[in-house]
This record gives sequence, structure tokens and C-alpha cells, in this order.
Amino acid sequence: MAANTNIEAQTQDMNTSVPPMGFKVIAREFAKDKGALIALVLMIGLILSIMIGSYVIDQDKVMWVSLLDQYAPPGDNFLLGADSGGRDIFGQLLIGGRNSILIGIAVTFITSVVGITVGLIAGYYGGLVDNILMRIIDFIMVLPTTMLIIVFITIIPTYDVWTFIFIMSAFYWTGQARLVRSKALSEGRRDYISASKTMGTSSFKIMFREIMPNLSSLIIVDLTLNFAANIGIETGLSYLGFGLPSNTPSLGTLVSYATSPDILENKTWVWLPASLLILVLMLCINYVGQALKRAADSKQRLG
Repeated sequence: MAANTNIEAQTQDMNTSVPPMGFKVIAREFAKDKGALIALVLMIGLILSIMIGSYVIDQDKVMWVSLLDQYAPPGDNFLLGADSGGRDIFGQLLIGGRNSILIGIAVTFITSVVGITVGLIAGYYGGLVDNILMRIIDFIMVLPTTMLIIVFITIIPTYDVWTFIFIMSAFYWTGQARLVRSKALSEGRRDYISASKTMGTSSFKIMFREIMPNLSSLIIVDLTLNFAANIGIETGLSYLGFGLPSNTPSLGTLVSYATSPDILENKTWVWLPASLLILVLMLCINYVGQALKRAADSKQRLG
């Protein structure tokens, strides 16, 4: 009886030693790192401006073709100029940025939920369960993902943004699953997990309330990098012509105009704003992700 009481006390101490990451630790980390703070403010400002602006403007008006305004330079009629169809670059930049951000968030959320869950299950149970799940992951990872996405987009007669999100999510959860599984394998053999099992704690609670908090820094960095990567994948596929539907504005479509030597040299207003927006977003996301990782690490050290 006394032994069980001691085990319970040790389990409670171990559980309380890994508290969730607090806002004070995050605020202190950003206060120390001015670069990350500037990146955070800039990222929030860009995302809010893009989201608000994209819902204020009329997409049908933005995508209206006006051949008389073909490649119109920046001026009173078009703030950032017009493209080959006389369509407003500024409006396409806002709507395309919104689409890329929403796709990045949605794909990151779906792949993270699936990847973290599968990784925790494989790492916690090990043995046959781990072997089966890892063989499935290995099979998906050896597939030519980009080519398969292009094939699916080509053969689906009508697809929209959500179809594109689900196609991407079906392939991009495996990397996070392997990452979480490798860390969960080592965490599952620690004393606090053995103590929890002895106390009869359910496997669900052990995985998601005890193991997962100890993986917070790893998960946070992977989330931020995946968010930036998913935006890059979407813009890259749209650049190749296999991304969003042709009637949906995309940053990748604007960047694809840079393949023409004349536009690349003489009509920089067509492709340069989208390229700069992608670059700034990627840098901001990575700076913020590194600061969040340091905050999570310091919180775990402090206990």
C-alpha cells in the first residue's frame, strides 16, 4: 500500500514537472530575440492585411479580363499594375496570398493530427503495431509524391481548394509521423511512463497527456517548418500549372509569369510582388518557429 502511494506521488511529481508551455515563457523569449519579435509582428500584420483585404475586394472584378489594360504599369488604375489579361495584380496578390495561407494552415493541421497520432501509437506500442504502421509509412514515402498529386489533379474532372488540400494531406503526414515515432520510442521507456502504467493509467492519457508534452519543442518546430513548406508546395505546383484551378488566384501563378524573358526584365510588377511576399512569409515563419522552439525547450528545462 505504501509502495503504491509512493509510486502515485512520483507520478504526480513527474506529470507536474512537464507543464504546458506558458505565455510568459514565450513572451520572454520574443523579448530577448528582437529579430523573432519583428518577424512575428510582420507575419501577423501581413496575414491580417491579406485576410481582411482579400474579403473586402470583389474576386470577380479582380479576375475580369480587360485586354485594353494588358500589362498596364502600376498607377492610378492599378496599384501594382496588371497582368497579360489586364487583371489587377494587387487584387490577385491578396486573394492568392489568402489561398496559400489557408491551404498551408489546413494541410499543416490535417497532416499534424494524423502524423502525431500515428507516430505516438507506433512509438508507444512498438512491436507488431510499430512494424505495420512503419511499413505503410515507408510505402507512402517511396512513392513519387509530386507526380501522384499532378496525376490526381489531372484526372479529377472538377476540383476546388478543399480537394487540393485533401490530396496534399494524403501524402505529407508521413514525415511527421516518423519524427514523432522516433522520439516517442525513447520516451516510452522512461521511468515516469512505467510508473503511469503501474498505476493503471490508460494508454490514451499516457500518449497524449504525458508523452506528447515532452515532444512539444519538436512538434512546434515541425509545425512551423511544415506550414512554410506547404505554402511552398502549393505555390510550386501552381507555378507548374498543377495547383489551384485556373480561375482561382494563386501566388504561384503570378510567379510563373517570370518564365518569359520580356516579363522577367521589363515587367517586373507582374511577378516580383508575389515573389517578395512568399520570401517574407517564409522567413518570418522560420524566425517565429525557432523562437517558439527555444521557449518550449526553456519551459521543459524549468519544469
